[in-house]
Amino acid sequence: MSSQRADARRNYARLLAVAEQEIAAHGADASLEQIARIAGVGSATVRRHFPSRHALLDAVFRGVIENLGARARDLSDAADARAALMDWLAAVNGNVATIRGLAMALTRDCTANPTEAHEHCASAQLTEAGEPLVRRAAAAGAVAPDLTITDLLALITGIALATEHHADPAAAATRLLDLTVAGISPGQGKRA
Repeated sequence: MSSQRADARRNYARLLAVAEQEIAAHGADASLEQIARIAGVGSATVRRHFPSRHALLDAVFRGVIENLGARARDLSDAADARAALMDWLAAVNGNVATIRGLAMALTRDCTANPTEAHEHCASAQLTEAGEPLVRRAAAAGAVAPDLTITDLLALITGIALATEHHADPAAAATRLLDLTVAGISPGQGKRA
């Protein structure tokens, strides 16, 4: 994309930003025409950048997943391994809860066909990003030694799916993650 004209790069960035907002509000079936209208471009411009709905969703999800991966790397040296893991989980939870359709992307089994390339598989990338944080927290005795990143991503996916139709999915998802981390018994571990 670096060889594109400046206006094409601006259109692409604006379309991605609007698409993320519309997908958060309306899910993966958000209207491409509405996205174009809000972004101030024509439908042909949307199709030029994103030839299919899948291409648009992939671009939105890829950006979110890359940001979450970067966040995990930023937290990998934090002094408090548990706080780092909880911070990252809160970020994953917030994104998955507010970007409707991302939870479904996480439920896909990216290893179903090992001959296919899955470099943009959301669950594989989040697993790779979060695994070091979980290992570090377990080594520090801050989480159960048998806890896996797969367990945590399954919990977050379940929370997102359970809260996606709430009036405020992010708040509901945060509450459920806090309950999950704290447990249901008073006085047990708090999230951070």
